[in-house]
Amino acid sequence: MTQRAYVDALIIFERAGQVLLAERANTGYADGRLNLPSGKVEHGESVVRAAVREAREEVGVDVDPAALRIVHTMHYRSPEGSARVGFFFATNRWAGALHNAEPHKCAGLFWHDPRRLPGTVVRYNALGIGHYLRGEPASVHGW
Repeated sequence: MTQRAYVDALIIFERAGQVLLAERANTGYADGRLNLPSGKVEHGESVVRAAVREAREEVGVDVDPAALRIVHTMHYRSPEGSARVGFFFATNRWAGALHNAEPHKCAGLFWHDPRRLPGTVVRYNALGIGHYLRGEPASVHGW
């Protein structure tokens, strides 16, 4: 049987040595936990276009695709058994003011030192940030 995996675009917004994290709320998954602005790649969409779209939808800013640097790729299996392939992008350039553009799904946005992440960061995201900081281009977790 062929494995089916979700493909995710995750954005590491960087400012003054910190990264932006959003507190999940009212989603039914990991509510109260922190994650990177991110989402699934939609049918017919490139991972870069998905990152640009998610930046607009979740934190209300426009990101030029050329400002996105792919910094890590992860093949991840959640504790529940679902497979994901995550493309982690980093950027320190965007147009507009970052804000909570999805208050019905997000309790707030917070800047954190990526080397001292709170224990409430979703594991998938925390692992990706850690690999990025160490300059590791790819990883596999949960298999």
